[in-house]
Amino acid sequence: MFPDYSQNINKRRGWIEVICGAMFSGKTEELIRRIRRAEIAKQKVELFKPEIDNRYDEVCVVSHDANKLVSTPVSSASQILLMVGDIDVIGIDEAQFFDDELPNVCKVLANRGVRVIVAGLDMDFTGKPFGTMPQLLATAEYVTKIHAICVNCGELASYTYRKSDAKERILLGEHDNYSALCRNCFNKEMNER
Repeated sequence: MFPDYSQNINKRRGWIEVICGAMFSGKTEELIRRIRRAEIAKQKVELFKPEIDNRYDEVCVVSHDANKLVSTPVSSASQILLMVGDIDVIGIDEAQFFDDELPNVCKVLANRGVRVIVAGLDMDFTGKPFGTMPQLLATAEYVTKIHAICVNCGELASYTYRKSDAKERILLGEHDNYSALCRNCFNKEMNER
């Protein structure tokens, strides 16, 4: 006879979306936009950020243009799995600051039928892939690369340039520490160091 597919009719299908780009490109703004649309659709949403990111607010996810949503700060990616129940959409901001478990956490959630939206820097201040972002980009169903505008020449900017000589990989900051640059301006600045 025919197989019984009726049990799968109402099963939700999950997936992973990644929003990436340089600083000042609007990644968090896009994450907030997608989460708000899910809320308008009466979906159950939850938003997470790394505890380390307290630049604008201890709890809220805040974009550079001051839009914000309440989130849950966590110290590790595995905490996210402990804090979600029956949820439709999960947003994760500043993914590059999370530990190596984040791609697996996203995969587990997507396999449960959750829409997972992740935003983060794809490259660090040296132009190298940042944290777990390469794994997330490789396993995501949808990838959106957003560009800033180069502060030197006005072209599309994909690079985050650190203005100081600080060497540590993670250094929280804003316009005082970083600027968005196109490939040519980034290479020029890096070669002049």
